Amino acid sequence: MGIGAVTGARAVFLDRDGVLNEPVVRDGKPYPPPAADFRVSGGAREALDRLKAAGFLLIVVTNQPDVGRGTLAREDLDAIHRNVRAELPVDDVRVCCHNDGDACGCRKPKPGMLIEAASDYGIDLSRSFMVGDRWRDVDAGASAGCRTILIDRQYRERGPDNQPDFRASTLAAAAAWILAASL
Repeated sequence: MGIGAVTGARAVFLDRDGVLNEPVVRDGKPYPPPAADFRVSGGAREALDRLKAAGFLLIVVTNQPDVGRGTLAREDLDAIHRNVRAELPVDDVRVCCHNDGDACGCRKPKPGMLIEAASDYGIDLSRSFMVGDRWRDVDAGASAGCRTILIDRQYRERGPDNQPDFRASTLAAAAAWILAASL
């Protein structure tokens, strides 16, 4: 189904590390936890349950360049995502394993993962939201035409080119804002 044939479904696109789980922060920058230490953040299930009950599709969109770099086995990544699907009411998990140098269209801040999911699920991107903890997430959501929420963890990195529509300290606060903004 192409973008022109949108059925009007609403989605919340969710970054993984720093949104659904706590990241490992070194020198002010976030990194994914080792596969053996991956745990869904407290409160994530409840926040997503509220969004799901309101009729949103929940789609994880995550950059995982460690797979492309060879520092994370694809099997470990797949195991993490099986756990995410088992513990959280997500409809899909989209992954980009490329590095910035690969110049692909799916690596955030490019909107490829969101646009592809919109096409696959009949999502109206103008009625949808992107929740992330980094500038790449906000810029990808804005480029796709979504409203954006930054879970602000005060990382020491550049800010987004596009100001987020809302800043939150937790996924629960982000979900509450989405529910209020989508009435």
